[in-house]
Amino acid sequence: MDYIQVDIIGLSTSPSSGGAYALVLGEVGGNRRLPIIIGAFEAQAIALELEKIQPPRPMTHDLLRSLFDTLGADVTDVVIDDLREGTFFAKIRYVHDGEEATLDARPSDAVALAVRTDADLFVASGVLDEAGIPADDEGEPVESDAEPEFESAASSAMSRLDRMENQLEKAIADEDYEAAARLRDEIARMREGN
Repeated sequence: MDYIQVDIIGLSTSPSSGGAYALVLGEVGGNRRLPIIIGAFEAQAIALELEKIQPPRPMTHDLLRSLFDTLGADVTDVVIDDLREGTFFAKIRYVHDGEEATLDARPSDAVALAVRTDADLFVASGVLDEAGIPADDEGEPVESDAEPEFESAASSAMSRLDRMENQLEKAIADEDYEAAARLRDEIARMREGN
């Protein structure tokens, strides 16, 4: 599998996100950005380490780093290697007693550990192709011209609204309530704007 190295570009939140944050990864030597929705606790864990702020007691990811250190295992890198039904999957790759091994992890936890162990971050090329967002030289997302020019703004908004309502139904069926809440809020904003 082909992997592309990424760096952490930033963390962001919005009042409508229900306490979720977007971890934004940027392609090294490229212009694509990969936003991943993560929880507030994981965002805090990543931000504290990036800012080199030491909490008074070890956080969960500090404990995990200490466990690797105590066992003599070295975290080599973290790979975000799959995207299924809107959910990202990651692996923590490490070496222990000369043997390479992996641990399945949520991307947010894997990244929180990576920043504590100075491990490199990679994304599978297929994942970046599917979910990456091109950015211009200043890092701003490039407007997509995927919609046909002849389509009116109203019909474009309606088709987007229809797609989002379908995604909302699927999120509820999958019991992905965080995604459902975000979609519900976005749908409400779109309806207010029309």
